[in-house]
Amino acid sequence: MDEFRSLLKLELTQMYEEGFDVEEFLKDPRLIDEMGLNELDELYRKLKHVPTRRGYPYTEPTDLDGIRGLRIRGPRRLELGYSREMLKDRVAGAWLGRCIGCLIGKPVEGFDRGLIERYLKAAGEYPPRGYLPALDKVVEGLPSDFSESRRGMLRGSIDCMPRDDDIDYTILNLHVLETYGFDFTTEDVGLEWLSHLPYKATYTAERAAYRNLVLGLKPPETAVYMNPYREWIGAQIRADLWGYVAPGLVEYAASMAYRDAALSHVKNGVYGEMFIAATVSAAFAVDDVEEALKIGLTEIPSSSRLAEVVENTMKWSKADGYWGETWERVMEVYGRYHRVHVLNNAAMVVLSLMHGGGDFVKSVGISVMCGLDTDCNCATVGSILGALKGLKSIPDRLVKPLNDRVRSMVAGFDGSSITELARRTLKLAIKKLST
Repeated sequence: MDEFRSLLKLELTQMYEEGFDVEEFLKDPRLIDEMGLNELDELYRKLKHVPTRRGYPYTEPTDLDGIRGLRIRGPRRLELGYSREMLKDRVAGAWLGRCIGCLIGKPVEGFDRGLIERYLKAAGEYPPRGYLPALDKVVEGLPSDFSESRRGMLRGSIDCMPRDDDIDYTILNLHVLETYGFDFTTEDVGLEWLSHLPYKATYTAERAAYRNLVLGLKPPETAVYMNPYREWIGAQIRADLWGYVAPGLVEYAASMAYRDAALSHVKNGVYGEMFIAATVSAAFAVDDVEEALKIGLTEIPSSSRLAEVVENTMKWSKADGYWGETWERVMEVYGRYHRVHVLNNAAMVVLSLMHGGGDFVKSVGISVMCGLDTDCNCATVGSILGALKGLKSIPDRLVKPLNDRVRSMVAGFDGSSITELARRTLKLAIKKLST
């Protein structure tokens, strides 16, 4: 019953953000705490029939035709213009960039910007220069066992890429493509979740969708039934593999992302995965990170909140001399969203890339300092830059500690070679480019 109450409170917030007229239910959310099971169920059913509130300024469809009908003009396909050997370097760079970025952000996941700054300054490393350092002193707000509890994540104790859901989904999506081919369906993705991913290795929207699959629901209902997390970051972190296997094929990368995202997300949750997949795909074909972001933006509705977030963050980043100024602007306008929502976190990815100037360490470092969902955002930043500039652009001091090994909860993939995962990805990319 308590879980149902929590879900309903989150549902009201989510519906308000989507533009539904739920203000009367939000006036005193404490009333939910006084409701019995039948009343809670009745309220949930009533919410399904609430109309959109008057004056809501965004148009945000979830069907693919509706999404494509609201895009701005963009290059749906780009020529790579370089050798297969260069493509190999960029695919490897994308995989390792994602792993390294994720691991850099992982120790401070969930920390706010102020706490991260206190920690790094206490360690004598603000901004960070790569993997985060261990700490031998007490810092206000930091867990007393910070360094010990994060063994394997901090500099000096790393011997592989530890398990993280951000990497699990990249691996699982590779498996989906190898199993079903490029014509995979949303239902195929759901089946592979059930057969290869433990329930407790999923979170928020993915866990809700997994539960719905077990209950026998089918997409797109899996994305909406008792799932108030449907516009959170979960789909966005699953985006990258689609860009890896469709380098330069921007529209196609976004279409694969759509099929994946529709299992668990709607609207901006779906757009987040499409935007990042398209940006990664574009990064393989261009030389400038701003251009890749602009191209990625052409695959989502221009009338959406996410498009507004990305456009504003890019504009502010170009106007501001310091990333912290852009961070302040983002948080002033979009700070009301949950810390793992797609909108505020997408902004952190964009501002990190814009202020990072194409430098891997600087860009990922900014993403760490921003706070919010640091492992997710740093992974995405690292992935995009790896695709843009290749493995040769990533310092060897960050590559070597991983020992070419990644831990995973995906059945059959624990302890995989990152080089082998990149090789298999390259094989699929070459196949797709030849069709």
